[in-house]
Amino acid sequence: MASIRQRSGTWQARVRRKGYPDEVASFKTKTEAQAWARSIESAMDQGSYQSTQSAKDILLADVLKRYMHEVTPSKRGAQREAEGIQFMMRQKIASYSMTNLTPAVIAGYRDDRLKTVGAGTIIRELSILSGIISHARKEWSLPIANPCALVRKPPTPPGRTRLLTTQEEARLLDELKPVRRRSPWMVPLVMLALESAMRRGELLSLRWENINRAAQTAFLPLTKNGTARTVPLSKKAVAILEGLPNCGTVGPVFPISHMTMHNCFVAACHRAGITDLRFHDLRHTATSRLSEKLPNVIELAAVTGHQTIQMLKRYYHPRAEVMAQKLG
Repeated sequence: MASIRQRSGTWQARVRRKGYPDEVASFKTKTEAQAWARSIESAMDQGSYQSTQSAKDILLADVLKRYMHEVTPSKRGAQREAEGIQFMMRQKIASYSMTNLTPAVIAGYRDDRLKTVGAGTIIRELSILSGIISHARKEWSLPIANPCALVRKPPTPPGRTRLLTTQEEARLLDELKPVRRRSPWMVPLVMLALESAMRRGELLSLRWENINRAAQTAFLPLTKNGTARTVPLSKKAVAILEGLPNCGTVGPVFPISHMTMHNCFVAACHRAGITDLRFHDLRHTATSRLSEKLPNVIELAAVTGHQTIQMLKRYYHPRAEVMAQKLG
C-alpha cells in the first residue's frame, strides 16, 4: 500500500514493495499522487514495472555526448550527425534530465526551431534525437520510453526544383576563378558536378586510382546508397579531370575540405548575385541536362546512381519548351 502525505505544500507519494526499490514522487494535488501510486503498484503487479530512478540524474546532454563519441564515428555521415548533436547540446533542451524529457518539452523545442529553420531541418533533428534515445534504451538500458514517438513532425516540405541557368552558370564560374585566395579547385569541381551529376560527397571522395580516363569511367567504392558504382564520364568530364594540376597522381582528385568547398560556393553565389542556390542543386541541374541525352530512364538512373525511378523523378525537372519541341 502506498503512503501519501502532505509535505512543504506538496503531496508526496511513496511506494514500497518487496523486491523493488522505493519509488518517491511529489505532486501538486493528492489526487495526482494517488493516481501515480496506483500506476506504479499496478505495473509491479503485472511484472512490467521498470524503475526510472537511474534516469533522474542523467541529462540529455550526457546521452548526446556519449552517443556522439561511441556511436556516431562508425557512421558514414558522422561529420554531419556530429554537427547536429553538438548543436542540440548547446540548446536548453539538453539541460533536461531524461525523466523530465517529455513530449511537451520536445514539442516546445520543435516550435522554437521552426521560427528560424525549415521543416526539413526539424525533421532531421527529431529523427537524430529519436534514434539516440532508442539506442540508449536498447543498448544502455535507459529505463524511459521514447518521447519523440508522441511528437508530431512538421509536414515534409516539397522537393527542391531549383536549377542553375546557363547565365547563372557563367557568372558563378567567373566568380569561382582562382583570384587572390580563392581555391583553384572550385571551378573544375563545379564543372564536373554539372557534367556528371555526382553528389558532393562522391566528388570530394574521388581518387585518381579509381579513375580510368581511357574507358571514361570513375569508380565509387562507397556511395550514399551504401553500394559501389561506376560512373560513366563524358569526354568533357575527362577533359576537366585532365586539366587538373594533380592529374595522373595518386590520392584525392579534389584536395579540398567539405567546409572550404561550402564557404567558397556560398561566397561565389553571393558575389554573382545568385540567390537560393545550393551545391546539391547542381545535381538536379545535371540530371535534367543528362535526361536530354539519355531519354532511357534506366540508363539515366545508372548514371546518376538512383536506385528507384521515384527517387530519380525528384531530380529530373524537364523543361516544358523542350518537351513541346519533341511533341512537334
